[in-house]
Amino acid sequence: MTALTSRAHANRRRIMDIALAELLRHPDATMDQIARAAGVVRRTVYGHFPSREALITALTDAAVDDVTTAFADVTADPSEPADVALARATLATWECADRYRLLVSLAQCSVTDAGIRTRLEPVRRRATAILTRGLEAGLFRSPLTPRALAHVHEHMLFGLMQAVNDGDLSAAVAGHAAARTVLAAAGVPDGRVAEAVREAEGSRVAGTE
Repeated sequence: MTALTSRAHANRRRIMDIALAELLRHPDATMDQIARAAGVVRRTVYGHFPSREALITALTDAAVDDVTTAFADVTADPSEPADVALARATLATWECADRYRLLVSLAQCSVTDAGIRTRLEPVRRRATAILTRGLEAGLFRSPLTPRALAHVHEHMLFGLMQAVNDGDLSAAVAGHAAARTVLAAAGVPDGRVAEAVREAEGSRVAGTE
């Protein structure tokens, strides 16, 4: 990567970071407002993103990349019990997705629901693998196939994100609630749900020390 290319990439990344912050504060922020917040002329922003929709699409792609990486990082150990793995994955992806949850409604217009679902396919495949393992081990009980259950979980998480956006669920407890809700939907017994989430939370804390 040449110095010029590297600088252009850094400028693009900086504009995206500022644009995200502006859009989360003011969803109707214009490209002019984003340019002013970034301290650049409008032409510079349009040089990287030809339209507001293109900018939101780029932000959505970055958000999906972050979620995919977070999910992959915490599900690399196939020996971990599937219920704990699913809880850890939910906690990790929620922590990441929470930074972008206000972007979802904008992305649904610019990228469309179908576009978002297509981008989340790598996460869905990993979730399906964990669900398959858990169903085969008897840790999960569901009349649904692993793939169908992964779709259900995905839509539940989007619903919880919207509940936080609407003020119906506290952001402070949403991650923990999401993990418990996903395990319950997979058919994990009530007593084990709480235990698996505690194990997942404990392993995440230990991993950061």
